[in-house]
Amino acid sequence: MSKKIGFIGAGNMAEALMKGVISTGLYTADEITASEVYEPRRKYIKDTLNVDVHADNVKVAKAAKFIVLAVKPQQVKEALASMKGHLTKEHLIMSIAAGVTTATLEYNEPACRFVRVMPNQPCMVLASASAFSRGSAATSEDCALVDKVLKAVGVSYEVNEDLLDAVTGLSGSGPAYAYMIIEALSDGGVLMGLPRDVSTKLAAQTLLGAAKTILETGEQPGKMKDIVCSPGGTTIEAVKVLEDCGLRSALINAVEAAAMRSKELGKK
Repeated sequence: MSKKIGFIGAGNMAEALMKGVISTGLYTADEITASEVYEPRRKYIKDTLNVDVHADNVKVAKAAKFIVLAVKPQQVKEALASMKGHLTKEHLIMSIAAGVTTATLEYNEPACRFVRVMPNQPCMVLASASAFSRGSAATSEDCALVDKVLKAVGVSYEVNEDLLDAVTGLSGSGPAYAYMIIEALSDGGVLMGLPRDVSTKLAAQTLLGAAKTILETGEQPGKMKDIVCSPGGTTIEAVKVLEDCGLRSALINAVEAAAMRSKELGKK
């Protein structure tokens, strides 16, 4: 494993990854270096994680051969250009910029090896769902390192790059959908008289329990739903309401919209 890891950009996702690799012991804070243009953010990361943070991307390129490119898609070209002449064939760059293809990354910095990754925000609680695709020069060893980092904060799957936009729409954006569902379920509980804190915790634990059931049993969600739905009971009555309101189509359309937006970002 690379002894140092660098981060270009220290936003929310970078912070979550840093917390994950530190909490699992994959890297110590001393083995992490980062760059961030926003001074208050630099101070926050330094104070909370004790990570070495700079304003200069070049310092990261010099300190680490394994770099996480954690900037917005529209900032990728500028970030790579800022390190021109300091990135070499020894550098492996793990890009988490949504929609930016490995071909685009390699065009902007031909010297490096790239792996494109789509993690998601729950990596801060070690429950991320991530997928990655290798660039043309990336080796099996590179992918093993990326996989190890991602598995330190959740689960990881290698997929063909043409599927990463779908991953973005599903698991990349998916936590937002889940938070909205938890919030709505909590509102329903409050409507029926439950205290807000109890209602929110019951809603969140219900989604957690359902997800854990699917992951641990390997059963299809539809089968498990049928087990909960007793004939003529409360749950099937509620399921009918959800079907009438278009819950399934709304979520399917949300995944499609986010995936298509990811494709658009990749063309800019």
